[in-house]
Amino acid sequence: MKTLVPAVAVWGKTAPSHSITAVMITDDQQTIITGSQEGQICLWDLSSDLQISSKEILFGHTASVTCLAKARE
Repeated sequence: MKTLVPAVAVWGKTAPSHSITAVMITDDQQTIITGSQEGQICLWDLSSDLQISSKEILFGHTASVTCLAKARE
């Protein structure tokens, strides 16, 4: 069975100053993770009414984050 997921913009009227190069959403569909060209990983809360708010930003990569994957349990 396919589940339809609506498209969601991770910013409002103005795009962020960093370049998003990778996007992943968690299985529970409550967190969006983005990787950026500047080497940052951002975590965003996603509410049931599709409101997005920033949660955390992780620094430390010295190159672009072009791929995201979840770890196995």
